[in-house]
Amino acid sequence: MTRLLVALWLLICAAPPTFASTEGWPALFDVTGVSADDVLNVRSRPDADGEIIGSLSPNATNVEVIRPDSAGGWGLVNSGEGTGWVSMAFLARQPGAWSGQFADRAQCFGTEPFWSADLSPESATFESPDALPLTFSETSALRSRNRIDRHTRVYEHTLGGMVATLRAAACSDGMSDRAYGWEIDLLLVIAGDANAQMFSGCCSLVPPASP
Repeated sequence: MTRLLVALWLLICAAPPTFASTEGWPALFDVTGVSADDVLNVRSRPDADGEIIGSLSPNATNVEVIRPDSAGGWGLVNSGEGTGWVSMAFLARQPGAWSGQFADRAQCFGTEPFWSADLSPESATFESPDALPLTFSETSALRSRNRIDRHTRVYEHTLGGMVATLRAAACSDGMSDRAYGWEIDLLLVIAGDANAQMFSGCCSLVPPASP
């Protein structure tokens, strides 16, 4: 079944055409230009007079900016159970975050039923309350031939396979006011299970915290 899934995706997807290198969102940034004894404020609106609702340390890295405001001077970030705005003047974009590029690492999840998946170029781990965690090996990374904001990753396991299709689009977890810039549909096929399962949810580019 897994090989059939891979073959199917290879038939409908192929190496993408070359696209212009324009800035893509969401993207990862590092805080820069903030004094060691200061913080970068997260504000309730994209304005220096906005209420301070959080802060980033002067050496914070892997800050996911979901999108900029209309003027491009402020970036929307997650803060607590909601979102806020930080000044782009104090953020440095990490390399490789361009339109048509999906980050190497993504944390994806969904609710009711709850599930999570850690996706990387080498492997993926899927977890849910109903099953033991499964770790898959990536076999293919594909991009739509006519859309720069569509990606598919195909993974294999001795017990089955997993196909993750990601789209750049506004996404909500349905449980908080946090915002995400990627949607995912995940197809899971397990040997011995008569029915394939599809899970839908959101993805964050922020890598997991070190243990």
